[in-house]
Amino acid sequence: MTERPKRIRAVLLDWAGTTIDYGSRAPTSVFKEIFRSSGIEITAAEARGPMGMAKREHIATLLRLPRIAAAWTEAFATAPTDADVDRLYQQFLPLQLATLARHCDLIPGCLEMVAACRERGIKVGSTTGYTRQLMDVVEPIAAEQGYRPEVVVCSDEVSAGRPAPWSNFRAAESLGVYPVAEVMVVDDTIAGIEAGRNAGMWTVAVTRSGNALGLSQAEVDALPASELDRRLAAAEAEFRGAGADHCLPSIAELPNYLAEFAAERL
Repeated sequence: MTERPKRIRAVLLDWAGTTIDYGSRAPTSVFKEIFRSSGIEITAAEARGPMGMAKREHIATLLRLPRIAAAWTEAFATAPTDADVDRLYQQFLPLQLATLARHCDLIPGCLEMVAACRERGIKVGSTTGYTRQLMDVVEPIAAEQGYRPEVVVCSDEVSAGRPAPWSNFRAAESLGVYPVAEVMVVDDTIAGIEAGRNAGMWTVAVTRSGNALGLSQAEVDALPASELDRRLAAAEAEFRGAGADHCLPSIAELPNYLAEFAAERL
């Protein structure tokens, strides 16, 4: 685990599943659809596994999964290639663009969390596995709802996406905040937590509202309490195993957690 900083001067928030799109629903259906168009059925769990990565690398990672690679080889009599990754990625982009606008609702507590950060003098930036083309759809819709982070770094604006640390470094640089140990990364994916750790930043995993459960808010609310607790515990264990410094159900709880850092300085 990262050494706990004495204070937090900036937070870097993920988008889908962390600040918008409860359950991170938008990408999952598109990944399933592009593989289905090639005659390969993948499960929602498989589609969600590499979530947080840049989308082309996400597709490449799926094609490296033994079950999917074997199904591809059986269907096409050859192992998947970089050309196949490129073709699927070209199918992904327009489909994702077509669905994005329907999945941009802010996650409850987002605006209150941002306000609490700014009241404490904490800068608010963001990183994402989405490309700039995709974020050009998302950002205006989020802004209409009142969410405007100071910085947005997209996966195609750095040399490599998550779990590489570069988007976090770029965001911290744009915010003018250092040392990076005083930056908190908040994400709902393993790749995002790994990227935060690789940047030497404090990492907070979101368990309930994002990719870990993959459920809409209505579906979460409908779960029996015991089942929800079981799933959240499993999600937290997975994030802890990936090195997350802390876990929260959603960003709605982030202000109280930030208050702990402020209290320790008194």
